[in-house]
Amino acid sequence: MPIFSKLLDGYARFRNQYTQGQPSRMQELSGGQQPEIVVIACSDSRVDPAVLLQCDPGDLFMIRNVANIVPPYDNDEHCHGVSTALEYATRHLKVKHIIIMGHSQCGGINAMKHGCDGSDFIDTWVDAARPAGDLPDSIDECAKAVLHESYQNCLSFPWIKSEVDNGTLLIHRWFFDLSSGTISWYNLNKKDFTPLNEDVLQNFT
Repeated sequence: MPIFSKLLDGYARFRNQYTQGQPSRMQELSGGQQPEIVVIACSDSRVDPAVLLQCDPGDLFMIRNVANIVPPYDNDEHCHGVSTALEYATRHLKVKHIIIMGHSQCGGINAMKHGCDGSDFIDTWVDAARPAGDLPDSIDECAKAVLHESYQNCLSFPWIKSEVDNGTLLIHRWFFDLSSGTISWYNLNKKDFTPLNEDVLQNFT
């Protein structure tokens, strides 16, 4: 199916599902959004959290960028897209959870390890969450290390740190494996990534 035919077919299904009825889902959302979760995910076309988690409009506040990076807090005069979105989600929408979602075979992580020839922005961007010391040999293990670095960078934002310390905001590290289609989460007790299942609910309350 030509790509634009696919887009129009999807749009028709969206309208049928979310704009029908009185009130429709979209009419309800037109009065404002109240998501409880912000997801920081990669821009990769294969990794759409709303699709992976089968969410509806209004469920997730999305922040997407190359390699799902959270840069450290830096309150200067420059533009900060990720920081701005995080501030809006945490200080104004009052989300209860931040999920940083990495994935396997990440091109941005590959650029971090090997550089990106002819790059105007990519090399500088991926260095924003480069872990200290030598990077793991595996791209996927490097992606997990970057998740930990982005987690620490989240805590450098004073208004995130205060909410975490108060227990009103939780930060989660998830990893999506493309080949198996499975998500794992970083289990603080096991100090390792484990398959996502109902056990994670203990960390969402």
